[in-house]
Amino acid sequence: MTTVQYRSTTLGQLRQMNVYTPPGYSPDRKYPVLYLLHGLGEDGRQWTEWCQADNIADNGIAEGKIRPMIMVFPNCDARLTVTDTAKASRSGSSDHYEGYRKPFEDDLLKDIIPYIDSHYSTYKDREHRAIAGLSMGGGQSLNIGLSHLATFSCIGGFSSAPNTNQFGAIYKDVPLVPDPQAAKKQLRLLWIACGSKDGLLSVSQRTHEFLKEQAIPHVWNLDNHAHDNIEWDNNLYWFTQHIF
Repeated sequence: MTTVQYRSTTLGQLRQMNVYTPPGYSPDRKYPVLYLLHGLGEDGRQWTEWCQADNIADNGIAEGKIRPMIMVFPNCDARLTVTDTAKASRSGSSDHYEGYRKPFEDDLLKDIIPYIDSHYSTYKDREHRAIAGLSMGGGQSLNIGLSHLATFSCIGGFSSAPNTNQFGAIYKDVPLVPDPQAAKKQLRLLWIACGSKDGLLSVSQRTHEFLKEQAIPHVWNLDNHAHDNIEWDNNLYWFTQHIF
């Protein structure tokens, strides 16, 4: 795990993110990349300090279940001024979600991904690039991934939050899948997961039902967990075995 700084031309500031490289990483070979997005009120460390993303990858690679990959944990809050993120996140106002919306999307697409591709030995095509997230990051992953099929081939939303386009409580007027026909043809994997004890279950259920109605292939993983790290670790474990 390495903490790296990059210049965000989108936001006009120096930002940082954490990057995982697999055991035996070598610039002499190329690696696929998984971008993992955190939840509201947290940062990129949530996936490795609360969850066990790096351990899951290490063990999966050692067991031959997961292909060696780079994982990137960006700061998904792109608000220029952050006072009390955790407090603001509970307000329910769409204004408090804007930093997690278009500004972060632009930062990811225009600054983060180009930085990773220029500083690490990566495959630079959509077939070797995935995006997934938990809670707020799950909504972001679905919103961004399904709107940018030329960039991502695998998308995962774990316990996706009300920022999920069309089926959340915030952006009901924004279609989740702008081009259903393209999604059917281009998606390698679309993973929707939530626990039956999760208060946000309805968001994922509505998403699943819509995808089913539109005949868009996807995995619907409903288990008996809550909105917690067990849910997210389990789904990351399974998700990473089916990408790339």
